[in-house]
Amino acid sequence: MHKDAEIALKGGARRPETASQTGSASVTMTKSKFRFFFRNLAVIMAVFSLLSFTFPQSESDSVDVLSKLGSRGQEVRQVQQKLKSLGYYKGSVDGIYGVQTKTAVQKFQKNCGITVDGIAGPKTLKYLGITSTSSSSGGKYSSNDVTLLAKLIAAEARGESYTGQVAVGAVVLNRVKHSSFPDTVSGVIYQNGAFSAVNDKNWGVAPNETSRKAAQDCINGWDPSGGAIYYYNPKKTSNSFMLSRPVIKTIGNHVFCK
Repeated sequence: MHKDAEIALKGGARRPETASQTGSASVTMTKSKFRFFFRNLAVIMAVFSLLSFTFPQSESDSVDVLSKLGSRGQEVRQVQQKLKSLGYYKGSVDGIYGVQTKTAVQKFQKNCGITVDGIAGPKTLKYLGITSTSSSSGGKYSSNDVTLLAKLIAAEARGESYTGQVAVGAVVLNRVKHSSFPDTVSGVIYQNGAFSAVNDKNWGVAPNETSRKAAQDCINGWDPSGGAIYYYNPKKTSNSFMLSRPVIKTIGNHVFCK
């Protein structure tokens, strides 16, 4: 017998693999590759997660920026509506923070003496009276306080710009919070000698819509006076005490001071 045939008969030669055996091996190899891939993917994700925890965002990245150029939504509508009512914005209230809205915000910021960046961030929203903080502060005052404050604004600041009217009202509220003055709106306004308009014919003038709106803006937190507790008209005042006060700013005919 031929030697090769003899080896074959004795089982020395490997039998050819069947189709089912080949397919089974292929499936096993595929499963192994998938397991390897997912193990590596899990490792990569874990590394990125660790890096994100180890290296937090920089301060500039984590700043809470609210409405800005390109923003859309209800908050933008509120900003536009408020700026429109104040005369800074002439466009449509569409909830889209475009160039026209940004320009209006910048004009408002400049007029308020705050950072002019065109972004309606927390401070700008506070000055506009549409922040959560200002909403809560409004709860400290009654409707009678708003009416009385509007009455004082109408009498003391008639003819002044809207910002100037808000500033006069803000002085009243600054006094309410100051330890040297009464702690209520009526107490401050009716304090003896505090406001000359209380004792003259102007006090009988009913507050109009503008003065009411200015009063509400004061209560919402807008203070164009820069924290002043005094103001005066230099053309009408000769009081040495008032003239000696440190000046903060001038708005229209009034000088606001500490």
